[in-house]
Amino acid sequence: MDKGRLEAFSDGVIAVIITIMVLELKVPRGSDLGALRQVIPTLLSYVLSFVYVGIYWNNHHHMMHAAHTVNGAILWANLHLLFWLSLVPFATDWMGGNHFAGVPVAVYGSIMLMAGVAYFVLSRLLISHHGKDSALAVALGKDYKGIASLMLYIVAIVLSFKDSRISIWIYVLVALMWFIPDRRIEKVIAK
Repeated sequence: MDKGRLEAFSDGVIAVIITIMVLELKVPRGSDLGALRQVIPTLLSYVLSFVYVGIYWNNHHHMMHAAHTVNGAILWANLHLLFWLSLVPFATDWMGGNHFAGVPVAVYGSIMLMAGVAYFVLSRLLISHHGKDSALAVALGKDYKGIASLMLYIVAIVLSFKDSRISIWIYVLVALMWFIPDRRIEKVIAK
């Protein structure tokens, strides 16, 4: 099957996710800069989630650029990824609205973990579909960065019950690891 519909649908869902997140931002009461203090946790939560959704969109685009066709299993794996990403606005609002309390931070991390697992599964199905010698397989290799991200999410989830600030910094660290699009794919495709 052609991959075009999968890409278009994914782009649309991700656009809706970002729209929902921004609509959850509330205007602070008051007209001075001090009024912003009450919404800082919500704004920080939004920025982190916006970066994460952008990272998924960007890397999904690169991964699909390396793919030529898709099959039914890949379509379902892509929907699995989009499901977890669709929960990001909920977790973002809950985490920011509760000033990064432990349980909302753990739920946020759990959703990020499951999105990471879904992305990993999608990448493995694409590699299986295109072959072990495909550009995508060569580019991703063993995907140590993806596996390290999943491990960091697990650590952050556990730590969120002790000190959620450490968990937030771990989430920021994972986002920084992925902020620049996966150059491995760009290098292989350029050849």
